[in-house]
Parts: sequence; C-alpha cells; structure tokens
Amino acid sequence: MAIEVFNRYENKYLLDSESYYKFYNQLLEYMELDNYNKQHEFYSITNMYYDTAHDALIRNSLAKPKYKEKLRIRAYGIPNQDTRVYLEIKKKVFGLVNKRRTSLQLNEAYDFVRTGVEPEFKDYMNKQVIEEIKYFLTRYDLQPKLYLSYDRKALFSKENRDLRITFDTNIRCRRYDLKLEQGTYGELLLEPGQWLMEVKAEKTIPVWLAKMLSEHQMYRTSFSKYGNEYKKMLKNSRIESESALYA
Repeated sequence: MAIEVFNRYENKYLLDSESYYKFYNQLLEYMELDNYNKQHEFYSITNMYYDTAHDALIRNSLAKPKYKEKLRIRAYGIPNQDTRVYLEIKKKVFGLVNKRRTSLQLNEAYDFVRTGVEPEFKDYMNKQVIEEIKYFLTRYDLQPKLYLSYDRKALFSKENRDLRITFDTNIRCRRYDLKLEQGTYGELLLEPGQWLMEVKAEKTIPVWLAKMLSEHQMYRTSFSKYGNEYKKMLKNSRIESESALYA
C-alpha cells in the first residue's frame, strides 16, 4: 500500500540545466532512482487545486503564516473517471509539511469535493483521512481553481528511504478546462531549461548532502508552484488592465 501520511521538511532550489545535470550525476553515488524512473526517464504528475471563489487558501499561504493548508487531487499521468487518484490535504506548520491522502477513483474525488458527501467506503480508501477531508470541506466552499502538471525525476537515498530528492521541469498550468482527464497542456510556469529541486527529509539532511549543496553554491528558495502561478496570474491581470486603460 502506498504511504498515505507524510511528515517532513521540504527545501526547494531553482536550477538551470547545467547545474541540474552536474548535481544529479553526483547524487547517483548516494541515491537511486525511484521505481517510476527506473522504467521511464520522467513521469508525469497532474494536480487539481481547489480554493474558494476569492482564493482564500492561496492568499493566506502567500501571507506566510505559521500554519497553512491546501486541498488537491493528484494523479500520475492522465487519468480517466475510473482511475485511482489521491485526494490530499497538505498542511505546513512552522516549516514542517504534513500531507494526508486517500486513494479514490477520480469520479469519487470530484463528487466528494463538490458535494461534501463522503463516498461509500471501499478497501482502497483511508477512512481516517476521508473524515478529515470531510471536516475540511465544511470549513471552505471550494471549487476547482488550477490545473498544474509537471515532469518529475525522483531519487531515494540508498541508506535512508526517508531522504528523497525530486527534480521537476516543464511545469504547466491552466485555469480553464479544469478536469484532470483533459490532458497535460497549459502555460509554462518556469523558463525553458529551469528545474525545481526539492529536498525532502523527516529530519536533518546528511553531512554529504550539505557539503554537496555548499560546493555547488545552491541556496534554498521559497517556491510554491500554486503560489507562483497565482502571483503570475495577478501580474498578468494588472498588465492587461493597464493596457486596456491606455488603449
């Protein structure tokens, strides 16, 4: 069974292609590809983010509070209505990320978020997480707001599976055709050749990784895919409004 509850710290770094290849090749001494990437160079992750009509969740997140939360559906590849996906609550408290998720069929996930009525329980579901999501849905009037997908390469430490490093590229977003089954197209969030690296660990990172990050002069950055897309959307909206004003 896939892990459905995570507690870990996540540090993010933005890399260009040259830095990515140098760092990735050096990591292979200590880390190995996960099972998805042993079969394919990249695998596709697709997400549907939910928010209120006035974007309360993402606006709160961007205010950098001590506690923040979000809800999304996550799939691997392009799902259909019967595909198993994950419905996830992701919280961050004082820098510690807590992710809780349950497996559902895509149509069950859609219906659950839309109606707030929990699906009929099946053996692939996590009942505790379903109850938590049900409570979450009583607190917010949610609607699909953002489709976001990317290509990922992931590695695990050979010595400690709690250490994971992912590289995401070709991050695509759209605020229309808000269905996961519609495909992985959209506007690029990063410039071509840019990579988002995430170092995920339950505790502190090992000394060898700290040294490697220092040697490559890599510095942590605050980067939320949803948050950056939202800021980009606001910026584009202001530019369009100003252009219309002076047209």
